[in-house]
Amino acid sequence: MPTLRLATRGSAQAVTQAEFVVERLGADGIDATLVIVETHGDRTQATNVPLHTIGGQGVFVKEVQTAVIDGRADVAVHSAKDLPTETDSRLTIGAYTERRDPADALIGRPLDELSAGATVATGSVRRRAQLALARPDLSFVELRGNIHTRLERIPEDGSIVMAVAALQVLGLTDRIAERLDTDRFVPAIGQGCVALECRVDDDATRAALAHIDHAPTRGAVEVERAYLGELGSGCSLPVGAYADAVRLTTFLATDDARIAHREVVERSGDHPADLAAARAAAHAARERVDAG
Repeated sequence: MPTLRLATRGSAQAVTQAEFVVERLGADGIDATLVIVETHGDRTQATNVPLHTIGGQGVFVKEVQTAVIDGRADVAVHSAKDLPTETDSRLTIGAYTERRDPADALIGRPLDELSAGATVATGSVRRRAQLALARPDLSFVELRGNIHTRLERIPEDGSIVMAVAALQVLGLTDRIAERLDTDRFVPAIGQGCVALECRVDDDATRAALAHIDHAPTRGAVEVERAYLGELGSGCSLPVGAYADAVRLTTFLATDDARIAHREVVERSGDHPADLAAARAAAHAARERVDAG
């Protein structure tokens, strides 16, 4: 089989996680190389413009997908949490890598050690909403940039919020002040794993990616994505969902977090039933938030 070309963003995290994919494929005798692509999200990293105002999840994936569609690459490598529920019909998710720790973490001070009115920096409306529910006294400021840039912007006597998995990829978990429990601080959909897209009609690449597809992760993330899909691809409200082996935990709130809905749904182990339960949970959450 010819060498697979993996399209990826050029950030340190993106390149490192793509290199892990190269290693995994190599362990199965499949050669792969990287094709670096700059995305709209990367070009606006230094502006501190909130992601949800410039396109949300999709700002980090469209150009990477285009590289595969137009034939410059065979595989698009994404952080699964960046991948919208509605993707190009010419592409399919050929593999999900085994999930790392899906939780968020505080860098700086632990939650209980933040003084009244302390500042927390994060670009995520979901993280702001959940932290505001736990600590209504906190102040929030926008945070963008690559991981190392963000680590340099910890507010004085405050904290920033980051995904544990991102820190694991770069070997920076020693910076964690507190890992936030996923039952209380529900992660982003797909957080902690990598999604690999290829062309629907590229049977050889699909077969290659099947070697590294992690079935438990795929099952969990597909349930989470079913929840988000029911809310609608244009949903910009604070939303999270995390499925483990036995349950799906979801979160949806209004922009100001005045109304929030957290729900735990038991998983049956039957994939269609799990998907239906996720969609029903999303429908109920949206009705409750909209009614408020």
